[in-house]
Amino acid sequence: MTLADLPAVMGLEEELFAPDTWTAAMYRDELARPDTRHYLVAEDEAGVVGYAGLIAYDDEAHVATIGVTGARQGEGIGARLLDALLAEADRRAVPVVLLEVRADNETAQGLYRRRGFAEIGRRRGYYQPSGTDAVVMKRERTGA
Repeated sequence: MTLADLPAVMGLEEELFAPDTWTAAMYRDELARPDTRHYLVAEDEAGVVGYAGLIAYDDEAHVATIGVTGARQGEGIGARLLDALLAEADRRAVPVVLLEVRADNETAQGLYRRRGFAEIGRRRGYYQPSGTDAVVMKRERTGA
């Protein structure tokens, strides 16, 4: 993901996550930290159809965001984006990857479980301003 991708990413952000969207300023801040951030976009001939981000430190990483336009969901794009984030965490030898996912998003939770994540807790009212709960999930690197 680059700054040039932000208009398309913000359009998807609004489509997918309103009213709990990130702002363009938040993405600009994330992209300004390449030492600990890894952000990707998925594109087709029409443009950006998905995006994902990882925050990675030495001892743990966090899947910061992942989204695929509704018209392309179910095609494996989200799974490929997640796999790329997990490969980056493995490349950096980060032993643990954490994430929060909306409690009402069973599809995403299923994807995360298939990639080795397990629920470790809940955050009540995490997503704002909607107040939706988050399921906290964790994946430990094999052999970590």
